[in-house]
Amino acid sequence: MDGRALGAGVPIERVETLGGGTQNILLRFARAGRDYVLRRPPRRPRAESDAVMRREMTVLSALAGTDVPHPGFIAGEPDPAVLGTAFYLMEPVEGFNATVVLPPLHAGSAAIRRGMGEAIVDGAVALSRIDPAAAGLDGLGKLAGWIERQASRWRAQLDSYTQFDGWPGLAALPQVEPICRWLDAHRPAAMRPGLIHGDYHLANVMYRPDGPQLAAIVDWELASRGDPLLDLGWLTATWHDPDEDTHRVAVTPWDGFPTLGEVVDRYLSATGRSAQDARWYAVLAPFKLGAILEGSHARAIAGLTPQAIGDQLHAHAVALFERALRRIDRPIV
Repeated sequence: MDGRALGAGVPIERVETLGGGTQNILLRFARAGRDYVLRRPPRRPRAESDAVMRREMTVLSALAGTDVPHPGFIAGEPDPAVLGTAFYLMEPVEGFNATVVLPPLHAGSAAIRRGMGEAIVDGAVALSRIDPAAAGLDGLGKLAGWIERQASRWRAQLDSYTQFDGWPGLAALPQVEPICRWLDAHRPAAMRPGLIHGDYHLANVMYRPDGPQLAAIVDWELASRGDPLLDLGWLTATWHDPDEDTHRVAVTPWDGFPTLGEVVDRYLSATGRSAQDARWYAVLAPFKLGAILEGSHARAIAGLTPQAIGDQLHAHAVALFERALRRIDRPIV
């Protein structure tokens, strides 16, 4: 920080660990009258941790001055020689995570909760309008064959779990083959490429304490170029679905939040995107998320992660595949 003229010669004060996410470390502190948040990989970094940090730095820098609510980027260090990992500093976000707890203002008003639902859709709309080339993000991800490899990529991910002893295979999951066949048969002919968050849902946004507006979209580690409709699909894959027996909700109380159909309609009305294409992503997203979560179940069966967590995520994966099937039989678009 001395070398970047960020409070040179002044001690770091008021250090506190922030919650949010299970992989990366967040520390808030003050120096020379200014508050900062440091973001770095976990104490035991993964092989890709430094690359993830560098990607986040690049994306947050590119978003400066745009309509996309995000934590302001201050400075970053891509060289792991300083701390042992790449890391960066960003502006603190004054807001709250709705999946943790709602403040009294938001918990007490269905109208405000509806505004919260509309705001997260509008955040995805703002992100969809970013031109990666104009923002200097041409090197982010690979666009060639992006649509064509989506379904096959996540089917292959499921197949890879056979390496874990005891995993029961696709027989323990609902109708994987019919989902894959539908995705292959209804693949969009083309896409309008843009910047995608990659994990867009209620737990990855922060809301302002004084109203329903977004304070920031956070956790940009999966950001890439692709079709922004994937972010809409991810939002609907994680949104409350009244057809589910579990009636799982991400936020309590839930009444007031827009319905699945209203979420999709708001996004499509604002972007002019194809309803037919949006339907495909509404099937792809829960399939992809379920394929990812099933990996924890396979690892748990092999004794590599706690069994209770594996069982919980397997149940979630099953529910997501069932959701994908419902999107085929009873589309929300």
